[in-house]
Amino acid sequence: MFVKEVTVENQVGLHARPATFFIQKANEFKSSIWVEKEERRVNAKSLLGVLSLGIVGGTTIRIIADGADEQAAVDGLLKLVNSGFSE
Repeated sequence: MFVKEVTVENQVGLHARPATFFIQKANEFKSSIWVEKEERRVNAKSLLGVLSLGIVGGTTIRIIADGADEQAAVDGLLKLVNSGFSE
């Protein structure tokens, strides 16, 4: 299991468009991946799950992966979040 925290910096957070990019990136990996905000954990490959967290700009989330490519999965998603989803 590999875990890292990241703060979502883009103003709008993970609304529909950035969440879609996030899920597409998560689906590139074989590992099971979750996103955690406070005490809630959802499947990072589920649009509804990610949107249900209500992640806004300035929110710190944890990205958790478990599987063969867990470190690559977390690092890839961190890079996407840190890029501000190109917005």
